[in-house]
Amino acid sequence: MPYVSRRMLARQLSELVTDNVISKEIYETVPIRTEYSLTNFGKTLLPIVNSMVTWGNKYNELHK
Repeated sequence: MPYVSRRMLARQLSELVTDNVISKEIYETVPIRTEYSLTNFGKTLLPIVNSMVTWGNKYNELHK
């Protein structure tokens, strides 16, 4: 996501962690590595996201 600032990305990820949509794990390596993953609750959103992707692809095809 080249047009997203680090600050905005960090804020959105923090909100998703707070809402239990994703989990965050920090690895104490050099440099520090952070890994995000979907929670079981977050996985319940996959059918909705997939439907939105399908809709977006159809929309793009119609408006080329």
